[in-house]
Amino acid sequence: MDKLRNYDVSFSGLKNGKHEFKFEIDKTFFQLFDTEQEFTNPRIGVDVLLDKHTTFLEFEIKIHGLVELICDITNENFDYPIENEIKILVNFGEEYDDSNEDVITIPTGEHAFNVAHLIYENVMLSIPMKKISPNVSDKDLEILEQFSPKNTEESEEEEHESDPRWNALKKLKDKN
Repeated sequence: MDKLRNYDVSFSGLKNGKHEFKFEIDKTFFQLFDTEQEFTNPRIGVDVLLDKHTTFLEFEIKIHGLVELICDITNENFDYPIENEIKILVNFGEEYDDSNEDVITIPTGEHAFNVAHLIYENVMLSIPMKKISPNVSDKDLEILEQFSPKNTEESEEEEHESDPRWNALKKLKDKN
């Protein structure tokens, strides 16, 4: 966790109310996590808004920027704009607990909250499942559709309906 200390939001010396923190995220941030990303060359700005209350903290984490994706159709690189926001409530308790997706409990004696994993999740949730470049034309999509495998159930039904031998077999089956 020491390598993620740059993403600690220290709240112990702050007055109750709203506070803003800014981070710039690039590939070095993602190298801190031992996972493979589906993108390259991230250029992301992060705005962390903290609303400090006496007994809890409210975090609003907004990301905005660009990542480079590889098109699933043409295999070319393209810049994809991402923008997302998540809201998290941080309570104080006896031990760390993140089992609830909207509420995180941290030990009462803590003076800072690390937002690195929340930023990471926010970015990862912004990446689309289908990565299609804006340069892909309608003609490319038509060609892809033409050569795509058809739904096997529909194909089998069409074969059954078009072959008269199946009808004869169905008659035999119905007699029994």
